[in-house]
Amino acid sequence: MSRLDTPLESGRGSAVSGNTNTRLSGSWLVIARIVWLVLVVPSLGLFVVSLPVYYKQLQTACVDAVTCNIFGALTAKGLQELPAIGFSVSGYATFVMIFFVIIVAIWSGIGFLIFWRRSDDWQALLVALFLVIFNATFPGSSMSVLAIIYPAFGLPIGFLSLLGQVAIVFFLVLFPNGRLVPRWMGLILLLAILQPISSVLPPASPLNGNNWPGWLNGLVSVITYGAIIFSQVYRYRRVSNPVERQQTKWAVLGIIIVVTGFIVFGALFTVFFPSLERPDTPYSMIVNLAYPLLLLFIPFSIGIAVLRSRLWDIDIIINRTLVYGTLTVTLALVYTSVIIALQFLLRGIISQSNDIAIVGSTLVIAALFQPLRHRLQAIIDRRFYRRKYDAAKTLEAFSATLRSEVDLSQLSEHLVKVVEETMQPRFVWLWVRPIAQEGKQESEPVRATQGSPHSATPLPPLL
Repeated sequence: MSRLDTPLESGRGSAVSGNTNTRLSGSWLVIARIVWLVLVVPSLGLFVVSLPVYYKQLQTACVDAVTCNIFGALTAKGLQELPAIGFSVSGYATFVMIFFVIIVAIWSGIGFLIFWRRSDDWQALLVALFLVIFNATFPGSSMSVLAIIYPAFGLPIGFLSLLGQVAIVFFLVLFPNGRLVPRWMGLILLLAILQPISSVLPPASPLNGNNWPGWLNGLVSVITYGAIIFSQVYRYRRVSNPVERQQTKWAVLGIIIVVTGFIVFGALFTVFFPSLERPDTPYSMIVNLAYPLLLLFIPFSIGIAVLRSRLWDIDIIINRTLVYGTLTVTLALVYTSVIIALQFLLRGIISQSNDIAIVGSTLVIAALFQPLRHRLQAIIDRRFYRRKYDAAKTLEAFSATLRSEVDLSQLSEHLVKVVEETMQPRFVWLWVRPIAQEGKQESEPVRATQGSPHSATPLPPLL
């Protein structure tokens, strides 16, 4: 059998696909490593210098939008209520600072690991630069506090912050093989870096991104990220080889988890716990912990995609993520809707309508869980994994046929049909060895499809 869509041999070995055009050597390799270290070392140095200032700021009440936007900042009311949850002001500041340092250390550690293992690849160096700089210089980080308290640090911190934002744009456009696909994505790349560059211009300048009309900022974002999504889909379907597709799957998986988590958390905190997003309560610490932990999926998924040369298939992970993510959202909506409906129906009839509504909603969810999960699994398999879904159904039907079919010719027809439907080969030959006659054995083809006997390589006898 020979297949029309036989994978490239390199797809089964090391990840040569992403390295073919991105390898560095000689003087270019030395220059790239020096530039990377020149950018990263000062960034981490400023981060370390900013920690004492950040620690002090966390013990000071925030009074305006700038200071209250700092990660972990609380108003005077929030600081006064800290003893109610078992924290002193200094203890809270220590806890938040240690947590923030651990998050930055994880991002930076994965970035340095990529640099150590793949520093001869400029695409990997770009990814490592993004991982190290982006999180440490994110707005509201400790380095933002340093720039507020000591304006002299504003210029280098602003430059590093801009570099981190530009690096993530380059990563989204060029990953995984370092090429612009399609070629016109170069224009989108310029448009994408225009917004962060414009934000560092003087505040009074009309070219400053903060002075742009809201509709213009929205339009630029829609065009930019819409083109990036199209580019990655086009690259995946038309350009990428098997290894690059696995790398894309890992990176996209992390991004999808983060985006979905932000949507779910945003709806949860806004609708059910709006007070958690205000800095006048110490319980806002829950929000401060949730989002950074969720963002950790990005460096882990990108690190796996870049560092692993033999990526395992993550289709099963993506499949389960789609199924259980959709199931969770659906059941949450059903649970909330049933509680509201039962409370409305039982109002004035039973005094304890709230408890009965909760019990009734829980029973409904328990009854719906398995049927809804199976239904969602079937829908997602048919929609996103059609070839595998059809192949599984075909093999399942063939297994039933094997148990009941006794006619050799009919069984041969079924076998050839199954091979055609599941493997989609260019040629199918089935040789059947009949009963030996006078000490001799003969083999005759039962069926051949899509080719002539001279163009196919006969298989060993199957029956």
